[in-house]
Amino acid sequence: MPRSTGPQAVLFDMDGLLVDSERLWLEVEEETVARLGGTWGEEHQRALIGGSLDRAAVYMLELTGADVPPERIGDWLLEGMITRLGAGVPLLPGARELLAEVRAAGVPAGLVSSSYRCLIEAALDVIGREHFAVTVAGDEVARTKPDPEPYLTAAARLGADPAACVALEDSPNGLAAAEAAGCAVVAVPSVLPIAAAPGRTVVASLHDVDLDLLRSLVADRPRTPVS
Repeated sequence: MPRSTGPQAVLFDMDGLLVDSERLWLEVEEETVARLGGTWGEEHQRALIGGSLDRAAVYMLELTGADVPPERIGDWLLEGMITRLGAGVPLLPGARELLAEVRAAGVPAGLVSSSYRCLIEAALDVIGREHFAVTVAGDEVARTKPDPEPYLTAAARLGADPAACVALEDSPNGLAAAEAAGCAVVAVPSVLPIAAAPGRTVVASLHDVDLDLLRSLVADRPRTPVS
């Protein structure tokens, strides 16, 4: 079977990896649960990291016992995040440099997020749309992370073999999705700790990641023959 000599694509998560948005999510979640008559803390946020908006709404209803349609809770969360992202959110350390290096090398990049399209569009104003050949949102797939569908979708749109792609993630759900898709993975833990595992590279920040590292992660990986 032929071997990969470099990444066919680099696939980036968004929240907690490129943009410092997890603290904003915590604020919005606290406000939303207060409207439902309950209280919220970091331990609740940790239960939802890397998950979907639908899962968050169900979790909040179970926590508070409120009689509110899940769709309304989703709307409250989206409205709160759009407002905050519109006010600006900083990129995390090393994100700008790595995105620029990947783009300058001509390696296609994809943004693969559990966030809805409206939130991705707001964040792209900060991150820079020019860095990504494709973007996949949580409301554009049938099954979001930890299912591999988002990563398989991004790779397919780029015409790339998932085994020759590197995915960068900050959450266990995101890592599970990328690993199930067959990507080489780099973990940059944010809110939740991530343990080392075979085939997984764990770093402290994106400052520790460059194109040489990404190339090394796929250099000896078998790639799927093109039929």
